[in-house]
Amino acid sequence: MGNRVLLIEDDQNLAATVMHYLELNQIDCDHCGNGVHGVNLVNENTYDVVVTDVNMPMMSGLQMCNTLREDGKEVPILMVSALDEIDDKLAGFDSGADDYLVKPFELRELLARIKVLSTRKSGMVKCLKIEDLGLTLDLKNKSAKRDGEVLKLTPSGWSILAALAKAYPNAVSKQDLEYAIWGEDVPDSSALKVHIHRLRQSLDKAYSVPLLHIVHGFGFELKKKLHD
Repeated sequence: MGNRVLLIEDDQNLAATVMHYLELNQIDCDHCGNGVHGVNLVNENTYDVVVTDVNMPMMSGLQMCNTLREDGKEVPILMVSALDEIDDKLAGFDSGADDYLVKPFELRELLARIKVLSTRKSGMVKCLKIEDLGLTLDLKNKSAKRDGEVLKLTPSGWSILAALAKAYPNAVSKQDLEYAIWGEDVPDSSALKVHIHRLRQSLDKAYSVPLLHIVHGFGFELKKKLHD
C-alpha cells in the first residue's frame, strides 16, 4: 500500500502489536500515546489515516479529533475504543471521526478499514482554510472571513463560495454552481449571474485584488489575480 498511518494509543502492548501488523502489510506507522502529541504530529507530517483511541491522558481522542477538524485538517480518522454503546459511537462521529471500531478488534478488519479510509479525504472537516487567498470558511455555521474580516453573505452566496472553496484551486462549472444553489430547479439562465454579482460585492469590493473570476465557456474559480 505504501500508506503512512499515525496510531495514537496509550496501551503500549496493543500499540506494538498494531504497528508490527501494519508494517508487515507495507504501511509506515508513527505512534504516540496522547492526543496533544497526536495533534502536533498531524501538524508536522502528512498521514493517510489517523487511528486513535478515545480515552487517553492529556487530551482524549474526542477532543483531539474535534481540534483537528476545527483547524481544517482533512485526514481521515478511525476511532477505536472499548466504548461500544451507540451514544459512544455517535459522540465519535460528532467530534469528526470518519469511522469507529470497537475493541477488541481483528487486525484484519483494522487493516481493511484503513485501506478504505486512505483512498479519500475526510468529509468531517468543520473549517476550510485557503491560506494563499486569506479565506477561512466555517462549514458548520456557514460563515466566511477574508483576511480576518467577516463576509456578509446571502444563503446563495454562501453556497457558491463553499462550492468554489471546496474545489480550489480547480474551477467549478456554471451547472455545478447552479445545482449547489437550487438543485434540479434552476429558475432561469440569468439567475446565477445575479448571485455571482452579489457575492463579488461582499468578497471583492473592499479589496484591491479580486478573488472571484470567470472561466470563459466553463464557469468560475477562486484565484488571486488582477483581471479575468
